[in-house]
Amino acid sequence: MVYETYMQEALALAAEAAAEGEVPVGAVVVRESDGAIVGRGRNRREQARHALSHAEIEAIDEACKTLGGWRLSGCHLVVTLEPCPMCAGAIINARLDAVAFGAHDPKAGSCGSLVDLFSLPYNHRPALVSGVCEEDCRAILKSFFKNLRDKKNAQKEDLHGA
Repeated sequence: MVYETYMQEALALAAEAAAEGEVPVGAVVVRESDGAIVGRGRNRREQARHALSHAEIEAIDEACKTLGGWRLSGCHLVVTLEPCPMCAGAIINARLDAVAFGAHDPKAGSCGSLVDLFSLPYNHRPALVSGVCEEDCRAILKSFFKNLRDKKNAQKEDLHGA
């Protein structure tokens, strides 16, 4: 599977999230047999005010609805940022065949950065591909957090200058 093509869709979803003030993470679930995207998701935690509103969870939820079941065997998840423990658990439970991610997450990554949940003896172990379009995935995150810091610094300056 050519993950770079699907990562471009995930990056577009991440850009949508960033435009709405969300951490820019996007994800798609791809059916391997025909390459169809059967689920899309992006971060919406701030908008939804809900801890479960991660890109991967949204994409998995939509894929389950599209395919009519919770088992996503024969599907791959492509996501811009390494999944956290909650999302890695959902990936295992959904029986996704593989996960491809872009940027590593040194603070919460559970596919190798902090821990590799896929290497533990769970009843399902998805294949893992890291570093897909890594520079692009890292760049959108860096830009988002730089802009966030700049806004906070400008607000501090406005408070001190007033």
